[in-house]
Amino acid sequence: MLSNQTSVFWRNGDLEDIKESISTQDLPTAVNAIKEFLEKQDLVELNVGVTGESGSGKSTFVNAFRGLGDEEEGSAQTGPVETTMEPKAYLHPKYQTVKVWDLPGIGPPNFKADEYLKLVEFERYDFFIIIASDRFRECHIQLAEEITRMEKRFYFVRSKIELSIDAEKRKKSFDQKKTLDIIREDGLRKIGIEDPVVFLISSFELGKYDLNLLQERMEQELPQHKRRVLMLALPNITLEINEKKKKALEENIGKVALLSALVATVPVPGLSVAVDIAIVKREIETYYSTFGLDDPSLQKLCEGSGKTIDEFKSLMKSPLIGGINPASILPLAGAAFLVVAENAVEYAVSLVALLGTVVAGGMSYMTVSKMLRRALNDIAEDARIVLMASVNDM
Repeated sequence: MLSNQTSVFWRNGDLEDIKESISTQDLPTAVNAIKEFLEKQDLVELNVGVTGESGSGKSTFVNAFRGLGDEEEGSAQTGPVETTMEPKAYLHPKYQTVKVWDLPGIGPPNFKADEYLKLVEFERYDFFIIIASDRFRECHIQLAEEITRMEKRFYFVRSKIELSIDAEKRKKSFDQKKTLDIIREDGLRKIGIEDPVVFLISSFELGKYDLNLLQERMEQELPQHKRRVLMLALPNITLEINEKKKKALEENIGKVALLSALVATVPVPGLSVAVDIAIVKREIETYYSTFGLDDPSLQKLCEGSGKTIDEFKSLMKSPLIGGINPASILPLAGAAFLVVAENAVEYAVSLVALLGTVVAGGMSYMTVSKMLRRALNDIAEDARIVLMASVNDM
């Protein structure tokens, strides 16, 4: 059960709201409140329902959305015939609260959308992906209309788009942009959908075509606390997603630094080392995992690019690349503390004047903020460099 003050800033998520909510609390209560907030944030569930006709590429999309190939451990079973007989949840390999559901195929004789949605328990999904590998048919429209009637979101996705492009390339008049525009509009208008929005996807080259447009639409339409989960869970395969991940992670820096300030009980400026190093280490490990710079993620990238882990690591500039430990983190603290020292102490005090150990808390807040921002900037830039290197080699 969330405490009252945690519930307030859980709904708002704003750092100033958090400070205001804890301003009248004693130190232990305030520490517990913000810890509770950060823990609750990591427990937010996201359920994505993926549906479409048999053979449309549902299972491949389920795998690609989670950053997996069709034959990797934990992947959804794929094949030329329907392999999904009942809804099956596939957990994200890094975010266990993210579940991508491979749903049974639609379109058999006498298909009834309302009965289908009851069968798959439509209430549990945050949104649906409706996939077609060629043209959308009446069953897709029936399903979309029923989802809308039940006040849920859905997105039309044309899969296997690379096959359509290859077929059109044989024509002398081939124009890729024109071809993609025709594919987006073809089919849905003919069966009564006005201003259809169709996202074109190649599950084998997910970073191409409309992935960025799809994630932008999903992000806009999700509740605020679920947008963060979506952005962190998406595979880091476009520069746009790389930047969005960075912004999503930035939103937590103030909250984590405030937690550091709340537990800063030593009456000297700077870090309460044992606690702050643990807090910073945990956040930086999250950055590496989210951007796919941890060794298991780099190994998967090697398999598709032909590079080795050492080659990718040689491109990275972050001082943390040798390992995330006190020895590599403390230089960040020294650099951050120099920046903090150049600022007026009164400013540090004003940030956390409500905290009791005012000066120690204020300096810890600013130092940890600077450390995390520098680490995040470095890691996001390394991720950008690695992404560009992997794409250029494919």
